[in-house]
Amino acid sequence: MQVYLNGQYLPEGEAFISPADRGFVFADGVYEVIHAYDGFLFCNDLHANRLARSMSELRIEPPADFDMAAIAAELIRANELQSGEATVYIQVTRGAAPRGHAFPASGTQPTVYGFAKPFESPAELRKIGCKAVTAPDERWLRCDIKSVSLLPNVMAKQNAVDAGAYETVLVREGNVTEGSSSNFAAIFDNEWVTAPLGNLILPGITREIVLKLCEKLSIRVAENFIPSDSLGGAKEAMILSSTMEVMPVTEIDGKSVGNGRPGPQTRRIQEAFQQWIQQDRAFQA
Repeated sequence: MQVYLNGQYLPEGEAFISPADRGFVFADGVYEVIHAYDGFLFCNDLHANRLARSMSELRIEPPADFDMAAIAAELIRANELQSGEATVYIQVTRGAAPRGHAFPASGTQPTVYGFAKPFESPAELRKIGCKAVTAPDERWLRCDIKSVSLLPNVMAKQNAVDAGAYETVLVREGNVTEGSSSNFAAIFDNEWVTAPLGNLILPGITREIVLKLCEKLSIRVAENFIPSDSLGGAKEAMILSSTMEVMPVTEIDGKSVGNGRPGPQTRRIQEAFQQWIQQDRAFQA
């Protein structure tokens, strides 16, 4: 595998970072994951904008020549991933410096790392829907920053695996926020409901697209927190991410969502999302 590290493309086995890197000792960094279809980087500009925002929020200055789109495209080419689905991971940390909680001296160079790999699509699961469980949201209060500090998310995802589920839906003070690695939405009374943007959820790219699709499909939308004790009344539910796309949730905590099958509104959104991918691909061709 060819990876990117601080301006160079090189074999993965030759890529080394300093043990003093702040991403390693403090999880002081941010990242993005981009979904590629036959070499086409889906919504690459939106991912680049979100990465820039995350860096700005953490006051990480990117290198002068940093171009996420160009790095991602070259990683796809260098790893011969122009056919099929793939993901590109880009990470930026504050760089290597003597360990100390305060920011290092001005001029410390960030560490930029990236790789691309084949992706096995959960397309079959999207047809039948997945199981989810709920758990307390124990993350920090800046979930809008796509930070590499993901230990609570890791524990929540493993909670799902241990329960034989696909995702953990997180609950903070009685309200659903999002999934361990996804945004969450549900249908109540023919209204698509998802948590509002703010510090408690990630501004998901797929979430943003689905909001626009709901408007096109004349599906009413409410950006409100969903009380966890009302999940049993949801007619449909779904999780959203760049890799999962629009994934129906058919069971939560052992109880069926609606009739236990992906619902009609979810199907409409899934179909419209696939059309969006093709339109975006044609536009960038």
